[in-house]
Amino acid sequence: MPVLSQVPYIVDAPAAHALFGRLGRERVEIAAFAYLARDGRLLGMRHMQGARVDAVDVPIRRVVADALAFDAAAVLMAHNHPSGDPRPSAADRETTRRLLLALAPVGVRLIDHLVLAPGDTASFRALGWL
Repeated sequence: MPVLSQVPYIVDAPAAHALFGRLGRERVEIAAFAYLARDGRLLGMRHMQGARVDAVDVPIRRVVADALAFDAAAVLMAHNHPSGDPRPSAADRETTRRLLLALAPVGVRLIDHLVLAPGDTASFRALGWL
């Protein structure tokens, strides 16, 4: 499995696309979660596809359960915007807030939420939202 940088979050497009690149080319919204060890090793991933082209419902409890099952120290979330616009929506911000609040009590850090579109990526961490 690949080892991620010791940097506590990924903010540049090349690093994000190395892990989640295919998402930017998908025609429906897909959310992906990378579960990381304390040293940055990738422990596992999960992908979830939305029922609609332009939305994916993130089951917060399932993400927390996966983090605990992997004994992860951190989670990196990413999803795509098939529209081509990587700007996070209000729904993206609310989902991130809910996930952050759910992970904190179990000691798991949400290190970033990336929104990918063909040729561009937005990072919640870089935007100052995490």
